[in-house]
Amino acid sequence: MIIKFMFNKEKKLENFKDAETIIGASIKVKGNFNGQGNVIIEGKLDGSLKTAANLLIGEKAKVTANVEAKEAIINGEIQGNLKVKNYLSIGKKAKIVGDVECGEISISRGALVKGQMTINSENPKEKEKKNPETPEQNSSNK
Repeated sequence: MIIKFMFNKEKKLENFKDAETIIGASIKVKGNFNGQGNVIIEGKLDGSLKTAANLLIGEKAKVTANVEAKEAIINGEIQGNLKVKNYLSIGKKAKIVGDVECGEISISRGALVKGQMTINSENPKEKEKKNPETPEQNSSNK
C-alpha cells in the first residue's frame, strides 16, 4: 500500500505526487540519502536522510538517522534529530527520540517526543525586514 498525501500551504492534505524515493515496509536500508524529491518510508532506514521536498514516515517505519525535509508527516519511529523547514505533523503513533526543529508543528495525542524542541514560526523574509543587515555588518562578515 502506498500512502499518497502531503501538506499544502494551508496545512490540508493533498496528493503526494511524484515520490522520488519509496522505501517499502519489507525493505531495510543503510546509507546517507540526499535528494530533491518527495520521500516515503514504510520500512527501516539507518544512516541519514535529507530532502528538499516532503517526507512521509509510515506507522511501521523505523528510522535511525538525522532527518531534514521541507515538510513532514511522522507516524513511525525516529531515533535521531529531525529538522523540518516548514510544517511538521507528528501522528498519534509516532515516537521521536532526538531534537526537533521546525517552522510549525502539530502533535497528536499519544505521540512521544523525547528531546529538545525548537519551533521557528517566523517567516525568514519577515525576520529580514525586522532586522535588516546594514552594509557595515555585511562587509564585516566577509
